[in-house]
Amino acid sequence: MHRRFLVKPGLTGPWQVSGRSDLSWEDPVRIDVRSLALDLMILWKTAGAVLRGPGAH
Repeated sequence: MHRRFLVKPGLTGPWQVSGRSDLSWEDPVRIDVRSLALDLMILWKTAGAVLRGPGAH
């Protein structure tokens, strides 16, 4: 639960579009922590795509 507070708030996030009030307390925490990992993966893949270059238009 404490890891959830390390995630910077934004306009929206995965839990807001995943049922919000229908989720248990643990579900949003799990989703928010996992979303940080997904954000980092997207940034890593973006950097790789920019450095490789092919396919960009």
